[in-house]
Amino acid sequence: MGSIFNFIAQPLGKFLYWIYNTVAFENYGLAIIIFTIIVRAAMVPLTLKQYKSSAEMQKVQPLLQELQRKYANDKQKLNEETMKLYQEHKINPAGGCLPLLIQMPILLSLWQVITRPLTYMLGYTPDQVTELATKANVLKHAYKEIDTITYFIKNGQGKEVANLNMFFPSHGGINLGSVPTYNLGQLGEDPMKIWLLILVLLAVATTYITARMAMPKTTDKATNPMGNTMLYISPIMTLIFAFQFPAGLALYWIAGNAFAIAQQYYVNKYVLKKKEVVSK
Repeated sequence: MGSIFNFIAQPLGKFLYWIYNTVAFENYGLAIIIFTIIVRAAMVPLTLKQYKSSAEMQKVQPLLQELQRKYANDKQKLNEETMKLYQEHKINPAGGCLPLLIQMPILLSLWQVITRPLTYMLGYTPDQVTELATKANVLKHAYKEIDTITYFIKNGQGKEVANLNMFFPSHGGINLGSVPTYNLGQLGEDPMKIWLLILVLLAVATTYITARMAMPKTTDKATNPMGNTMLYISPIMTLIFAFQFPAGLALYWIAGNAFAIAQQYYVNKYVLKKKEVVSK
């Protein structure tokens, strides 16, 4: 599985580095935002197909529940009637799974690119990363690139080729290679780390908004307890992981969530509502 992610992550990493050197004006934060938007935009057709399939499945949920009650003791008959129901409404029960299966390796590869920039943007081997981290005296973590070097070093010559700082360059910038912290002592020693904490909070908030918008309006705790659980699990998982990986990942989540919010708004207002009107 790791080789699959590497196969996808390597060209994505080169693409991110190209964006950094060109349209992002050597601003790592801006490069992440542009990179995320472009990749997410490329996956829009798959995402829309997944949304439509999920919406169709949601519409027949009451009918499925009725079949489950009616044939609770006859599994074979239940399966037959369920397939008939899908055929009548022209629903492919696996229609929402295939787009997700295609997207997941891409999204996980994006995770790898953002958290391991030296490896996937510049093509360094694990040994070279360790050597560079040791020279920069930042080898403090089991993940060699998490408490990463504040700049990329090219050919071991100490040449800065990709500054990880974002915004406020005259004051040292927000180092997106640093891991955010909620430790008040560390925040007091380095006020710039407060901005990393703000990125985490924004990532959590936008994750919640994205999950809330994706929930069907008819959903309630009785009919879809799993959906309500995911509404809170996603932000909690974002909060946990955001304090374990570079702040660039939080920025990636914010950009991706902002794109997803805009996309979901469009889907809810123009795609799903239009299909509902046609069906009526």
